[in-house]
Amino acid sequence: MRFDLSTLYFLAIGTLALSAVMTLLERHARPLRRNELGILAAGYSALAAGCALAMGRTMFAGPLGASLANMVMMGGYLLIFQGVARLAGRKRGAISLAIFAFQALIWIAMGECCRDIIWNYISAFPIALVSGLTAWELWTNDRFRFLRSRRVALAFAAMHSLFYIGRAFVLPLAVPGFGPRLLGISSVFTMYEGVLYSVGLPMALMALLREETQDQLLQASRTDYLTGLGNRRWFFEEADSHIRNANADARTFLLAFDLDHFKAINDRFGHATGDRVLKLFAGFVRGIVGPAAILTRIGGEEFAALLTCKSHAEAAAIAQGVVSGFAEIVIDRENGVDVTATVSIGLAELGRDGNDLADLLSAADAALYRAKIGGRNRIEPAEPPAPDRTACGLEMRA
Repeated sequence: MRFDLSTLYFLAIGTLALSAVMTLLERHARPLRRNELGILAAGYSALAAGCALAMGRTMFAGPLGASLANMVMMGGYLLIFQGVARLAGRKRGAISLAIFAFQALIWIAMGECCRDIIWNYISAFPIALVSGLTAWELWTNDRFRFLRSRRVALAFAAMHSLFYIGRAFVLPLAVPGFGPRLLGISSVFTMYEGVLYSVGLPMALMALLREETQDQLLQASRTDYLTGLGNRRWFFEEADSHIRNANADARTFLLAFDLDHFKAINDRFGHATGDRVLKLFAGFVRGIVGPAAILTRIGGEEFAALLTCKSHAEAAAIAQGVVSGFAEIVIDRENGVDVTATVSIGLAELGRDGNDLADLLSAADAALYRAKIGGRNRIEPAEPPAPDRTACGLEMRA
């Protein structure tokens, strides 16, 4: 099926207007992205208005119609660029203003004598530049790095940029050889590509935001709300995966933590202070065990960490660093009394004290119990199992 230029313009206007409406409606379902969606909707609306002006540009005297259509469309591209940048928490107002002003100055300085040259060739370069910057914002957005829709949105923005680079630099060289008819053909292809862009990029960005929301919900279901650490479900998934894929030469250790007399802290100073103790401990332990350790709040005042060390002595030194360092921290001051806390730790090694996560947790839990019995504020290594050991009835703590 073949479409004339006017039909393609109407298609682009319709799809852009629909994209603007759908994006505005999406704001109600994405309150945290309300501002970004509003900017994107404004961008699609400006592009639709620019296409409408482009259709009727010959009705205006001199270069007014072409310049007005081009500047409105440029505003639309810059708004889309701003919206995509805001998705990464970045603002690009200065560079957007500079590009817009540059394009306006070209029309002011050269519009009367070079209207067709600007419309057909020169105006394509800023569009290519802004679309390329939009693609760059998507490429460098770490929040979206692992979302599949990011690749689709990136492809549409990059494709649009490359198309207009060709229009800005290749078309001027080709027209003298093939004749003015090539300009008409390129205009039709430009609108075909524009319709594809007007459908593809908004849909891809919408899918990206929905995928982001889904990912946030998934992360929330695997995260402890108070400490920000992974929760029990996350820990079992990550720890099982780590154990299954562990290097044969690596030594894996489990540290089971339990804050001493935590109920007494809650009873004496209140649950708000108890929550501060838990959050401070989570941050402190993360700093000691490092970002590679699989650290979780199992529940209540119980935590666990799965980590790789070169030796049992190294793992014990890390555990001792937690015990010694945390005991010295003044967490808060209530009614003139310093609030402090201590921690007991059970230490178990994969292979030596258990061959899977369940056995490892059981061994570390038994060691933790002995640390509590032995006076608290200390670490206790797991006892190696006897060769004919059977189930001892110890259960993992919830």
